Amino acid sequence: MSPSAGGLVVFLLSVQVIQSQDGWRVNYPQTDVCALKGSEVYITCDITHPPGIDHSDIKDRFWFTKEKDGEPVDLTTDSEYSGRVKHKCYSYTKTCYLAITDLRESDSAEYKFTFMTNEPGEKYTGSPGVTLSVTGLQVQVRRLNSTWLELMCHSSCVLPDHPEYDWYKNEKYIKTGSSLLVSSGSADRYSCYLTGYWNNGSPAVCKFTPLCRPVELHQHLTWRHQTAACKLEASKR
Repeated sequence: MSPSAGGLVVFLLSVQVIQSQDGWRVNYPQTDVCALKGSEVYITCDITHPPGIDHSDIKDRFWFTKEKDGEPVDLTTDSEYSGRVKHKCYSYTKTCYLAITDLRESDSAEYKFTFMTNEPGEKYTGSPGVTLSVTGLQVQVRRLNSTWLELMCHSSCVLPDHPEYDWYKNEKYIKTGSSLLVSSGSADRYSCYLTGYWNNGSPAVCKFTPLCRPVELHQHLTWRHQTAACKLEASKR
């Protein structure tokens, strides 16, 4: 069984950057965005143009991360983003957005918005762009005593204050909470999801079994479940 809820997990970290050329301006309200793997993210920009220019004079608008032969490659034509990207511009607000679903860690990149005008050869790109960091959840393990371990969900994203997590044992939901207490002798596998969101779970962790090999025991540990075996990875705080 896996979580059934889905939604948006986006954490905006920074302030705007403005790039200006000949009265044209591209404003990114957020320049650093952190999102969880498997979630959906929205990136936006606003366009300001010189007096006397109508918004309809702007054409060929798209977002990109790569260039080919010195020219930006439209994300909607990039096979790595196939079926996961959409973008739209609103003429009345002069705002354009990019939406990426089912985020992957490989989506971590700098995203820029570019457009052309009705003037031949006139092209503008908002640079620097928006840096997207996609990260997953990890279960950290803290030994309380000889009997009990505390499992805690961790992300390098700045999460909302006091986040709640859904905890799974052997792929079955068991409880919602900020952490989970388990017996130090448990041979079960545990994973966590940010409550209310799907497809962003941590790798499962496990304890000592015939398939688990201890490396070194510290007060603070990270355990990662792998396909054929469990490998215990120890790391200090």
